[in-house]
Amino acid sequence: MTICPIVRFPDQRLRQVAAPVTLFDDGLSALAQDILDSMRAAPGIGMTGPHIGVAQRVVVLELPDAPQPQIYVNPDIIWMSDETVRQEEGSVSMPGVTDLIERAAKVRVQYQDLDGVTHVEEAEGLRAACHQHEIDQLNGIFWIQRLSGLRRKRVIARYEKLQRLQR
Repeated sequence: MTICPIVRFPDQRLRQVAAPVTLFDDGLSALAQDILDSMRAAPGIGMTGPHIGVAQRVVVLELPDAPQPQIYVNPDIIWMSDETVRQEEGSVSMPGVTDLIERAAKVRVQYQDLDGVTHVEEAEGLRAACHQHEIDQLNGIFWIQRLSGLRRKRVIARYEKLQRLQR
């Protein structure tokens, strides 16, 4: 069990596009386990390689309705509904603040498992929002970039205030 330090906002590594995974070996399994352990310690329900400073396209989700954590390697949204929903979102890289983000209500995600086998998953609700949030992160889009300029400034101000209070 390895709990890695989480990259915190405004670290520029959160704006970096993660590289595709090309080697499906024990190192990839260890990375997925490190992400899971770090996510549980944070705590969070979704996390990526970039959240622990590893610019690889790996996502781990552990949602309340799932029997076990799920690992997505090289995930990509291949379809999204026109219908949208607003969900409360935040990040382990910016703990303590959340805001409503509008995203597609349903998505179809293509990904590989730890053995490199390709799968397609349809998702809606919280799972769809998590897929979009974490794939954004892999693409260098931090969640607050989905907010209007004014709402983004307010979230950053709340986060900075929390950081000052914790010192």
